[in-house]
Amino acid sequence: MAIANDQGPDRDEGRRLATATPRPEARRGRGATANPVGRFEAARRDAFDDGWEADAPSPLRTEVRAERSASVIARNTSPDIPFDRSLNPYRGCEHGCIYCYARPTHAYLGLSPGLDFESRLVTKPDAARLLARELAAPGYRPDTLALGTATDPYQPIEREHRLTRAVLEVLAQARHPVGITTKSDLVLRDLDILAPMAARNLVLVAVSLPTLDPRLSRRLDPRAPRPDRRLAAMRTLTEAGVPVMVNISPIIPGLTDHEIEALLEAARAHGASRIGHALLRLPGEVKDLVADWFDEHHPAKKERAFALLRQARRGQENDSRFGHRFKGEGPYAEMIRQRVRLAGRRLGFAFGRMALNCQDFRRPGAQLDLF
Repeated sequence: MAIANDQGPDRDEGRRLATATPRPEARRGRGATANPVGRFEAARRDAFDDGWEADAPSPLRTEVRAERSASVIARNTSPDIPFDRSLNPYRGCEHGCIYCYARPTHAYLGLSPGLDFESRLVTKPDAARLLARELAAPGYRPDTLALGTATDPYQPIEREHRLTRAVLEVLAQARHPVGITTKSDLVLRDLDILAPMAARNLVLVAVSLPTLDPRLSRRLDPRAPRPDRRLAAMRTLTEAGVPVMVNISPIIPGLTDHEIEALLEAARAHGASRIGHALLRLPGEVKDLVADWFDEHHPAKKERAFALLRQARRGQENDSRFGHRFKGEGPYAEMIRQRVRLAGRRLGFAFGRMALNCQDFRRPGAQLDLF
């Protein structure tokens, strides 16, 4: 893993690397099968194998750069999202989930939403300090902070950089509510913070689990922990008193939709008490990346998958309208909703995110009351 420390990615270097897609041997263990140029770049090139590279190519390495930010809390007003503020300590995600709707954001850095997104990562080393400063602002009003909405806060580089842990330490000290979304059992490392927060109703952990099939998972999200490890993490979190939601997201038509009931049964057996779900989204460059992925891994299922998706997206692969982006509409989307609802009720799940405690908030740096 190569590490640099500067003010952010070099756009010219990003532009150069984004034009070349490594050979299959070099990208083994990665999610994307291509590395297309970002949509904001003026020049485009097509890479091809001319047969001169006889030696086996070196594996694609992960590079990490630091970014200096002025603020760290992102705000949104979307009616589709059950929170109005979020924080992501990292840009890009080494888990390599092919379906990740955050992939197009790498184009803003002059990088590719394809392989660059999972191999050229950006850290925010000042995240905890900036968070404390923003929470301490006189006009700040507490509400659930979503951690890991775009990229996983417990992706592999968190083991070294520990930015998520530093953010949680700030939130715990401030008694600020947080909702965590992750695919990783690395979240268990921070049980010493999460369990006391849970005792004050300050935390909910959502574990994403789109499939129980380890072979399919290896291709969908190649560097995320196996499904059985995510289930084990649910059990450990629950036993420690931390409430767990299972996110069966994304539901991929014709590929994972048959697993809905089995996913919910497994998650419930491992302690999950709430459900979240979303139909596959294909914004921006994700559409072509997913299409290429199907061509390489499941060509016989591609036509059906995209046909069902278009049925739920008004004849298109993607529908960006508020209220429809995550759930879709039409007979297929309604069938998915009914299956989730019926199975969830049968198993005793609650639906959606829970209300967390905003009443005990203590502004960082403020003098505490004396009792």
